[in-house]
Amino acid sequence: MHVEGSVGLVTGGASGLGAGVAASLLERGGRVAVLDQNLEGTDTLVERFGDSVTCHQCDVTNPIQVEESVSSALEAHGRIDLLVSCAGISVGKKVISRAGDPHPLDHFKKHIDINLVGLFDVLRHAVVAMARNEPSVDGERGLVINLASIAAYEGQIGQASYAASKAGVIGLTLPLARDLGSHGVRVLTVCPGTMDTPMLDTLDQETIDSIVSGNIFPKRLGRPEDLGNLVAFCMESTFLNGETIRLDAGLRLGPS
Repeated sequence: MHVEGSVGLVTGGASGLGAGVAASLLERGGRVAVLDQNLEGTDTLVERFGDSVTCHQCDVTNPIQVEESVSSALEAHGRIDLLVSCAGISVGKKVISRAGDPHPLDHFKKHIDINLVGLFDVLRHAVVAMARNEPSVDGERGLVINLASIAAYEGQIGQASYAASKAGVIGLTLPLARDLGSHGVRVLTVCPGTMDTPMLDTLDQETIDSIVSGNIFPKRLGRPEDLGNLVAFCMESTFLNGETIRLDAGLRLGPS
């Protein structure tokens, strides 16, 4: 699949990693439909790329909004070749609080609803559109790239809800690839390490330096464009399928 001329649907595309993916695709000549609950920040993309980008308000936990936003993206661009699911949350909370109270069940459910159920809801609609595409020479009709996290492998203290939701995303990868292979749709998962996104805005430089010290190389935070470059590579590499890729500078998380 070539980036140029393709249509990518990016959830969580208004900020952070999603915005980086959207910009990378647009800079390479692709078109993008951004799906996000909060569309603030998309003005810059629209100003730079005009009609090549459309923005659709969508809460991935609202099935009606999901179906309508995917449909409107398809109507605006005429096709969907790529889905990159970046929408998600990460809020730390210990299983037993300092006061001795149990982990709130709603906190756990919210992470599963957004990071896993919401991801699958968008996916199930997007792949139906992909399956209708004319196949390439290789028979390819579409590509799904889901974002998990290295926390799915090495979840830290306070990350039970987040790690479980992202482990579920990894668990989807091979079954989805096998399920959708007959339709010419590939499925991949990317597990970012510590990335420079708004989630880190509350951390001071000393804390950030401590975090990246665990990287093998390079000793820096990951950037949204790092993910954008990987997405472009995955699009061009048709033989890559059913795989989970760590994007983490060799980082392995400790318990805290």
